[in-house]
Formats: sequence, C-alpha cells, structure tokens
Amino acid sequence: MGLIVLKFGGTSVGDVDRIRNVAAKVKREVDAGHKVAVVVSAMSGVTNQLVGYVDSIAPLPDAREYDVVVSTGEQVTIGLLALALQQLGVKARSFTSWQLPVRTNDAHGKARVDSIGTEELLAALNGGAVAVVPGFQGVSAEGRVTTLGRGGSDTSAVALAAALRADRCDIYTDVDGVYTTDPRITDKARKLPMVTYEEMLEMASLGSKVLQTRSVELAMNHGVRVQVLSTFSETLGSDLPGTLIVDEEEIMAKGLEQSVVSGIAYAKDDVKITVTGVADRPGVAAGLFGPLAQANINVDMIVQNVSLDGKSTDMTFTLPKADLPRAVAELEKARTTIGYQEVKTDTNVAKISVIGVGMRSHAGVALTMFETLAKRGINIEVISTSEIKISVLIEAEYTELAVRALHTAYGLDAA
Repeated sequence: MGLIVLKFGGTSVGDVDRIRNVAAKVKREVDAGHKVAVVVSAMSGVTNQLVGYVDSIAPLPDAREYDVVVSTGEQVTIGLLALALQQLGVKARSFTSWQLPVRTNDAHGKARVDSIGTEELLAALNGGAVAVVPGFQGVSAEGRVTTLGRGGSDTSAVALAAALRADRCDIYTDVDGVYTTDPRITDKARKLPMVTYEEMLEMASLGSKVLQTRSVELAMNHGVRVQVLSTFSETLGSDLPGTLIVDEEEIMAKGLEQSVVSGIAYAKDDVKITVTGVADRPGVAAGLFGPLAQANINVDMIVQNVSLDGKSTDMTFTLPKADLPRAVAELEKARTTIGYQEVKTDTNVAKISVIGVGMRSHAGVALTMFETLAKRGINIEVISTSEIKISVLIEAEYTELAVRALHTAYGLDAA
C-alpha cells in the first residue's frame, strides 16, 4: 500500500462508458488500500476539435488565447470522472490546474512545469478522497493558462508523482507496454518487461508514441518509477503487468542482462531542411539556429556539408513538420544576417533509430545497421549518434522495410 498516481489518456476516457471503466479501475486501487491521485487527458478527439476551432478563426493564433481554448477539454473530463467515482461510492474531488496550482513557464503551447502545489491535494488524499487533476496544462507566473504540448498529460502525471513523492506512476494507455518496435509493423515485436530511463528517453524522442519525451526526462531526474500498461486489461496496475521504466541499477539488481539493442524506433513527423550557400565562417551556425531556438523550435539531426571553396557551405537539419512554417518564416527574417542562398525542404523522410544501453560496451552496432540497410538498397541521407542510439534519415517509403530488417538483424524477433 502506498501513494500512486494514475494517468489515463484520451482513448481511455473517450466516452462516458470508458470514463466509468476508468472509475472502476481507480476504485480497485482504492480498495487495495492505496492513496490515489488521477491525471486525465481530454476525451479522445476533443483537443483536435478545439484546435480546429482555433485554426478556423486564426491560422497563426495568439498562443495565449490558443491555450485558453485547447485547455478546456481536460476540465470536462476531471469533473465527469469525479462524478463517476462518487457514483461508485468513492470519495473524489477534482482540482483544476490553477487551484493547485501547477506552475509553469510562459512558453505557451510548449510550457514546462516549474512546480506543483500539493497542500490541498495532500489534504484531500489524507482525508480519503481521490484527487482528480487535469493533464496537459498549468498556469504561468502572469496568471495565464498554459499548455504543455501534445502528450503533455504524461508530463503532468510524472511531475505530480515527483511532487507527491509517489511510490509509482502508472500510465494507462491503449497499449499494454513498451515493445521492441511498433507491433503494427511486425508481429515479431516483443513487449519489454523493464527498460531504463535512458532507453525510454531515446525511444520517446525518436518516434515511439508510448510516452512523451519530457515525461521521461522528469521521471529520470526525480527517480519516479513509471509503468506503462493498458486501460483495457482487467489486471490491476499493482500486479505489474506492463513495462516498468526504472534506472539501470534496478534492472541489474534483478539480475536481468541488458540487450545490446533494446528496440527500433521510427518517426515520420520530421522534415529535412537544407540551407544552401551559407558563409563558411565562425558564428554562422549560431546565427542560423539562434532564431529557431528563440522561437522554441527544436532542431534534431544536423549535418554541415564540406566547403569545397572555403567560402560557402550547406547546412542540413531536421525538425518537426508541425514547426516547418514557423521555421521557414524565422529563417526568412534572418536571411540578411545569415546570408544564405536558398532554403530547401523535404517532407518525404523518416528517421530510423536503434536504441540500447548495451551499445556502450559493444562494437559493430553501427556497422550492422549500415550493412542491413545497404543490402536492401536503402540510402542513408543523414546520420546522428549518441552513447546509446544511432539514427539515420531515409526516404519515408522504406520505413517499414527498414524497421523489419533491423529488428531481425539485431535478434529482436519473437521466437
């Protein structure tokens, strides 16, 4: 028995019947003796609908007013879930983000959680009530509503678990755990019983849709034990049926040997940008990427081509497709300062990544990747590496072929 945070995503609370199903799961945890705080998303489709309303009025909206609109979906869900729990005889109370408050910075649409007030929430939990909290949102120092970006409810849940020093944070979703790759691409994908924070962070940032990247960062920084499991399974989270995300020491303590490669991730939501004719001189990279950073646009893979004449070069990089219009606009505004010739964009790309903490101590991982892709005639456009991952950019049409081939090449196929 202890204090646990449960998070339910949009598909889990997609309609009234599913909200009742969530309430039943929460009640079972309460009946097991746990203190329970619940974080919920908006009902599936609602946020998209709200975004559509905004886009129909203002294609490039004031980000502060955008947040006011799109944050309303979660307020509906917290009230409905609190009511559903009460109907089951469970004492429950909903809290809006400003009531706690969930304090964030003022980066509207991509806000980061600074702190969470827990006094009233703990009082409710200690009084035997379930606290129901909205994900995805907070309030800035100026008192304006903020949102955390898509998938932000995961971050809300982990941040709340850290603030409450919860024993565990269970993320309920429409999948029953973290797999070696997307099971929709290959039926040979295997569910992983445990993964490290570092591996999950790479998976999340490289295309896995199971958890939002910042939620994993928070979990790693605060030592929050996170479990991913399915809302639609009858097994309780306390029975540990999903995938646990923990530090490497806990996995080693259980006597589990880490694979060289734990999984294959892919992403089709990136765009490749090439800025041609950039002056080959010190400071040009800062001049190019500075405006993008100031606009809160995250750049990922970066390649600078060899300067043949010693005067100019090309810079190639990737960033989310959703940020493409703003990125091009920022680059155009800085054209005089940067002094480039042209901005070329390519949306027909996919990023394929192999991930595993075992890569730290094993050679030949990159060679296996390059040989496997070469045998299937797949050209590599950009390469990026870290201590526990290798990513390549390829043409989007080869995504599934590349994932299946690499999954087999690294011995990840289920028996």
